[in-house]
Amino acid sequence: MLKILKYSFYDLIRSRWSYIYFLFYLILGFVLLFLNHDIGKAIITLMNVIIVLVPLISTIFGIMYYYDSKEFTELLLALPIKRSSIFLGQYLGISLSLSMSLLIGLGIPFLSYGLLESGIIFDFIILILIGFFLTLIFSALAYNIGLRNENKIKGFGLAILLWLFLAVIYDGIFLSVLMLFGDYPLENITLVGTVLNPIDLSRILILLKLDISALLGYTGAVFKKFFGGTAGSLISFLILLLWTYIPIYLIYKTAKKKDF
Repeated sequence: MLKILKYSFYDLIRSRWSYIYFLFYLILGFVLLFLNHDIGKAIITLMNVIIVLVPLISTIFGIMYYYDSKEFTELLLALPIKRSSIFLGQYLGISLSLSMSLLIGLGIPFLSYGLLESGIIFDFIILILIGFFLTLIFSALAYNIGLRNENKIKGFGLAILLWLFLAVIYDGIFLSVLMLFGDYPLENITLVGTVLNPIDLSRILILLKLDISALLGYTGAVFKKFFGGTAGSLISFLILLLWTYIPIYLIYKTAKKKDF
């Protein structure tokens, strides 16, 4: 698996799209810091970009790489190599290359603006960690869609629809339910609804760590009320780990049973 991971990783970091992804975050970081002159405010602004853009890029890269490398994957399947090693190696190669672009692209501007002396380096680490989790989750979800759909157009469509649902439509449906049944106690439903969306969960986790009560919203306030700041953050991390594990496990199970 390590050899396939290494091959996929180097193949992707040589791709022009990886450079574009890196340059986007590099430029974004410098622009935000130039406009804000405050690292703390730049991190808050960056949060809104990461929790939407990282899942989108991870989904697109994941589904593109699966279909583009399909012929090579079928060649590898003819060799005495475990299926799990092939697919998990490719998946990890995608996730690590995207995570590296994110880390370096944002790390350079923030370090150059004195992140280490600012006293909020831990907040920046949390932001990068959330980006890493979202990369792992949505790359795995995209890979699962690819494994289950031979039709490339259908796979792309479902992958983008999944991102659109979790990033935009889900919140609209959730808020509509809260407004329609506002006279009833909905705290438990709110908690369940938050847990079922990794993007919402990531947003709440960042806001809990930054302790910005005004931006938490109803779901974040309920989350903080039930679990508190520290406990809520820990539970959020554990749920994100579960969100990461389940799609990876499904890749493993699907790859073993799929007839290529």
